[in-house]
Amino acid sequence: MTRGRTGCPATGALRIANSVRWKAVGMSRHNVGIAGFGVVGGGVAAMLEKNRAEIRRRTDADIVVTAVAEIDPKKAAEIRLSEGRVVPDARDLLKDNCVQTVVEVIGGTTYAKEFVLAAIAAGKNVVTANKALLAAHWNEITSAARAKGVTLGFEASTAGGIPVVRTLREAYIGDNVRRIIGILNGTSNYVLSRMTLEGLTFAAALSSAQSKGYAEADPALDISGADSAHKIVILARLAFGEDFRIEDVHYEGISGVEQLDIRYARELGYRIKLLGVAKRRDDSVELRVHPCLVREAHPIAHVDGAFNSVFIEGEFVGDTMLYGQGAGRWPTASSVVADLIDVATGRAQTSSIKPGEGRLKIRPMQEIDARYYMRFQALDKPGVLAKISGVLGANNISIASAIQHERRSGQSVPVVILTYPAREGAVQQALSEIGSLDAITGKCVLLREEE
Repeated sequence: MTRGRTGCPATGALRIANSVRWKAVGMSRHNVGIAGFGVVGGGVAAMLEKNRAEIRRRTDADIVVTAVAEIDPKKAAEIRLSEGRVVPDARDLLKDNCVQTVVEVIGGTTYAKEFVLAAIAAGKNVVTANKALLAAHWNEITSAARAKGVTLGFEASTAGGIPVVRTLREAYIGDNVRRIIGILNGTSNYVLSRMTLEGLTFAAALSSAQSKGYAEADPALDISGADSAHKIVILARLAFGEDFRIEDVHYEGISGVEQLDIRYARELGYRIKLLGVAKRRDDSVELRVHPCLVREAHPIAHVDGAFNSVFIEGEFVGDTMLYGQGAGRWPTASSVVADLIDVATGRAQTSSIKPGEGRLKIRPMQEIDARYYMRFQALDKPGVLAKISGVLGANNISIASAIQHERRSGQSVPVVILTYPAREGAVQQALSEIGSLDAITGKCVLLREEE
């Protein structure tokens, strides 16, 4: 028996030949264990197997999947690895001294947290695609990794195959990020795109997303804005160097957007997109996710389908926009493999964000300023628009434009108002007052513009 450079057993002619070759060319072997062999885990293994020789040629690192944890015996029997073994319990990866880095693609935040912390305690590097885990337990996990001297890779946790984590952590390290706006959820973007481009209702567009595999049977996490909230808090930490909490993010979903709003937005020169927004103003930061009016001229307005895009504004570099596949097997696997290469070549780093410094405060949602789109259902009778505008004026909200196309005397018709910049708190107060008017027959639809 011979031993490779990792100190792990190497048996058979192939292992002996590999050991000799590593010593001859200074190449290092890096052994990986994958916890969770579903869509993403399987994609990571397949990508490493297919591109192993090319990765060696480019990086002098030989990255090998040596162990996979899969609890389902039927699935385990179908796994084929050139050199690895299959184990029934993810904790077996932590007992394996040959495994240097574990890939966590289990999902969830309970067992996944226990596993990641145990892996770090065992001296393993960790690469994860789990945005919910990082959003909820960032400080505990990153502190443990730094204390143990291992690295944590999480490029795949945000925007799939788009290298936004690497961009913020490396390319913007000497700049001051002022703003991030991003389409961070492919499901919601697909739904809104179908509504915009094909005139589908929300229900029909969502059904289409489910039939194509872009949405889960229970799509609540995506369409509620919660998934995007997990991602924007991770990006805000990297951009502003402060340990924000998921509870700091105000989020709203897209289920209230109707075909009427799509059409009126187009008439006003906008498209509607679900955006994650992280915006710094002096010593405060806005963290929010909600449907936004985006001007047709803005490039992010034309990011359609299941694609993601992140727009970053830096003080010195100006504007940058990243675009690409935001989810799915191969884009996510590509980001995981990029992190594995960084770990194997020594380029990886664990983000150093100090908790609780308090340099930046969270700006309450009531204090943000924006232009607002309001759609009311109001009885078609004289004086209604004057009453609405009177309430808005009393709350220091100025009207930029108003639309009322339909006329049905005595019946309910849509009235659309676009405001000049106003304070959120004043807008909410005005809506409460307008909603109590006898002529208002339904709940107001409120959208904010994002420039």
